[in-house]
Amino acid sequence: MATSPVLTLSSRPLQRAQSLHEQTYQTLRTAILSGELAAGDRLVETQLADSLKVSRTPIREAIRQLQRESLIVADDNGALRVAWLSIADAGHLYDCRIALEQVSVAAACSHTTAVQLEHIDLAIQQAEKATEQESHQLSNYQLLHLDYQFHRLLAESSGNPWLVSLLDQVFDKMMLLRLRTMQHNPRVLEICTEHRRIYQAIRDRNAPAAVQAMQNHLTASKKRVIQEIQQIEGHEG
Repeated sequence: MATSPVLTLSSRPLQRAQSLHEQTYQTLRTAILSGELAAGDRLVETQLADSLKVSRTPIREAIRQLQRESLIVADDNGALRVAWLSIADAGHLYDCRIALEQVSVAAACSHTTAVQLEHIDLAIQQAEKATEQESHQLSNYQLLHLDYQFHRLLAESSGNPWLVSLLDQVFDKMMLLRLRTMQHNPRVLEICTEHRRIYQAIRDRNAPAAVQAMQNHLTASKKRVIQEIQQIEGHEG
């Protein structure tokens, strides 16, 4: 398990216009989802308070909120750490995504607008440019954000706001999982060919094809990610 990290959060001074709790929460959440605070890192209230130049009260409140979101957990000794997701967690999260996103694309075939289709196509083009141009280097977090952007646009085009909210919760946990696997093997992410097949089915208003394409995409992604975790844990063991 990783030790307490050297914090660099002080480079982002908090603005007092928002409540200190909200700013602290957003800063810690961004640090976790970007990988600045990595899975397994120990979080010490006093160190976080010193880094962000705030008292321990907003730190404690932010940590409680992040615990409710399962982004921070307490280990067997009671120490607070960034959540470390297991192979079982990966399987469960992907199963949730497969179920939810099949509903998402089926509804998108009926509800998506021409403007939304343009935005989805643009998201795919951005991902294609990012992966085709070797000179255009993006961080793992940026590449994963392109992936998230595509899937969230699909959810938004379903016309179901509750579905979007549920998927956002799953996407947050997935970010922790996939940052870890991409650090080991950046090629584990596939955000071009499979995405375009899904888009084409939605554009054609072909719900069965869209559902099948999404199922194939997420099933393949699940297999890739679980294989990477197995290799990582094998090396660490």
